[in-house]
Amino acid sequence: MLRTPARPVLATHWGTYRVAMAGGRPEALHPVAEDPDPSILAGGMIEALEAPARIRRPAIRASFLAAREAGQVRTTGAGRGHEPFVEVGWDEALDLAAAEIARVRRDHGNRAIYGGSYGWASAGRFHHALSQVHRFLNAVGGCTRSVQNYSFAAADTILPHVTGDTKGVVTGHTPWRRIAEETEVLVMFGGAPWKNAQVSSGGIGRHILGRNLDRLRARGARLISVSPIRDDTAGAGVEWIPIRPNTDTALMLGLAHEVLATGRADRAFLDRHTHGWPVLEAYVTGQSDGTAKSADWAAAITGVPAQTIRALAAALAQSRSFLMVAWALQRAEGGEQPCWMAVALAAMLGQIGLPGGGFGFGYASANGVGNQALPFAFPPLPQLHNPVTETIPVARIADALLHPGEGYDFNGERRTYPDLRLIYWAGGNPFHHHQDLNRLRAAWQRPEAVIVQDSWWNPLVRHADIVLPVTTPLERNDIAVSPADHFLAASHKVAEPAFGARDDHAVFAALAARLGAGAVFTDGRDTEGWLRHLYGTGRQRAAAAGIELPDFDAFWEQGLVILDPPEREHERDLLQAFRADPEGARLRTPSGRIELHSEVIAGFGYDDCPPHPTWLPPREWLGADLAARFPLHLVSNQPRTRLHSQYDHVGPSRGGKRRGREVMRMTPADAAQRGLAEGDVARVWNDRGACLAAVALDEGLMPGVVQLPTGAWFDPSEGGADRPLERHGNPNVLTADRGTSRLAQGPSAHSCLVEVTRHDGPLPPVRAFEPPPFVPRGGDPRDRI
Repeated sequence: MLRTPARPVLATHWGTYRVAMAGGRPEALHPVAEDPDPSILAGGMIEALEAPARIRRPAIRASFLAAREAGQVRTTGAGRGHEPFVEVGWDEALDLAAAEIARVRRDHGNRAIYGGSYGWASAGRFHHALSQVHRFLNAVGGCTRSVQNYSFAAADTILPHVTGDTKGVVTGHTPWRRIAEETEVLVMFGGAPWKNAQVSSGGIGRHILGRNLDRLRARGARLISVSPIRDDTAGAGVEWIPIRPNTDTALMLGLAHEVLATGRADRAFLDRHTHGWPVLEAYVTGQSDGTAKSADWAAAITGVPAQTIRALAAALAQSRSFLMVAWALQRAEGGEQPCWMAVALAAMLGQIGLPGGGFGFGYASANGVGNQALPFAFPPLPQLHNPVTETIPVARIADALLHPGEGYDFNGERRTYPDLRLIYWAGGNPFHHHQDLNRLRAAWQRPEAVIVQDSWWNPLVRHADIVLPVTTPLERNDIAVSPADHFLAASHKVAEPAFGARDDHAVFAALAARLGAGAVFTDGRDTEGWLRHLYGTGRQRAAAAGIELPDFDAFWEQGLVILDPPEREHERDLLQAFRADPEGARLRTPSGRIELHSEVIAGFGYDDCPPHPTWLPPREWLGADLAARFPLHLVSNQPRTRLHSQYDHVGPSRGGKRRGREVMRMTPADAAQRGLAEGDVARVWNDRGACLAAVALDEGLMPGVVQLPTGAWFDPSEGGADRPLERHGNPNVLTADRGTSRLAQGPSAHSCLVEVTRHDGPLPPVRAFEPPPFVPRGGDPRDRI
């Protein structure tokens, strides 16, 4: 059995910590000395171990259990999210879960099982929930799974049509070090928010955003943040250009027109390195549609003054410039367009592939983006082969549940939604990630069974039929590795599992054994065996790349290995080789060049994704007709006090709320117009739903914009209403559940109009952090939550 060393380490998505122990229990988490800019997000992890919301025992939704005991096996989930639960023993819960999986496999095939996870439950390589659930389901015949993610689905889909691959979206960027040393004008569309850069999916050894922005400042570079929110790029010396949400494509087009009109376009680069430029040029100048995309035209749409647009275009063309685009921009209707137009504008400036010039996405959307990757890949837990080829875009889960058998378009294909009968979810919370939660809640009633593994009674767990309590990162051993962050960390078990929780692997091993696939799933290894195996394979790969790692036991005792970044001579700017030799380093596009007009996309015939970058007014923006009824644009961005919805019930997240509710920022003028003052609780609403939020006044927002972060645990008022009042401040009861376009089908949360009014009368209590009611076996399931 692995021994916990005297100075244990905990690896998380927001940093690596030395754990101070007292009496055999964790007492405090201290950021490692190697991290120059640590996050506050670890503040509630110890408290959460035995918080009231911790799941104490396996549990079954009351009417689901009653139906199964009565021999009813094809009931849907009417009552999910409303009913009490019955606590049961582990064997009974596992037997019932295995029986449900076996039944659906037998009656409907494995394609009727949806393997849901969002991967953020653990930073460890072994206890990676998505890998665990997919390995288990693949061991028993496979499942329907999702593709893409909620973070950058539109960018991930459009870029291969434009540049041939996804480099510059999450990997393969022009390195931060090159930008810090070479860039003279850095324009950050969507800003470079530290709150986003404090997290990373593979764990963090060192936070990098602050030091790189400081290096740019020290050199005298111009830092320009284009965002509806001033503090999307914090710190001294940042020039803020306020812009109406969803209008960045129009601004880029206005910049492009000005670059053309002043004769500053690099036509040699466009002629040699791009395809379709004449088509895009005709659109920019208005030759093709009669509307010149001039600075004046862009100013009327974006709210950015025309003289500001002209001055910015000149600065970009006359200096070494870099266009940074936050992932947030493409989480909007037509989200493919700002990505495509950013590449087009960078091509017009002719600086793609030059040191510190060009474009890139997501630099501050997660820590490590913009670090050059290590020359070896540490192995993940193998997921085994999935015989089921069925997939759905991740943001279309509600559509799939509501419309089985119906067709939909996706990236040039005509697909059909599967008939999903069972959902198995481990890690992640779709009642945070997804849009239009009232619609999702209705869709969630459709499957015959929902099985969820988690540690706390979060909103997803409360919408389950079978609940299996699992360990937290403090209660299990693991290894965290981030190739973009140049570190390996042990994550030591520093607490015994509370209330008899089991880790994900143990739960799946028990289920696999019941389904006759135990040996396939475990491959004969327990947790320690897997950790030693994965580390040994990673150590061999590192050695092949010339990097020596300590043996496993020395690593486990040491806890943290910081790896030197690749040598400077190995750094490459994005598309550097292509710039130097466009014929010898052809891109994987049909033309071998950067495609500013795509015949492939033209062939799809999508009216919501034309074959070149285009200004497409969303259905919901401040220039839409709907703004007469809902005159405020809601920005539901990432929170400062938590990662997504994690640990919302403790620590920094709970401490950041007011009157128990999430805080919404709005300008003093917009608040005064509605009779609202600092600290008031307001009703935020549109035709999809309503939530309550505490008001904070802030001059650092574009007029007409309100900002309410995501992640407050979904807390609808009691009863079964279709659109109940959400009491806690979850903005996804307001956002629209529609795809960015038929091309990417990504989430479009940032295209959302609302109205805000004062909440008068008694405030309803927030019950999100309370366990659901429990009844004895045979109790009345009408005792609703």
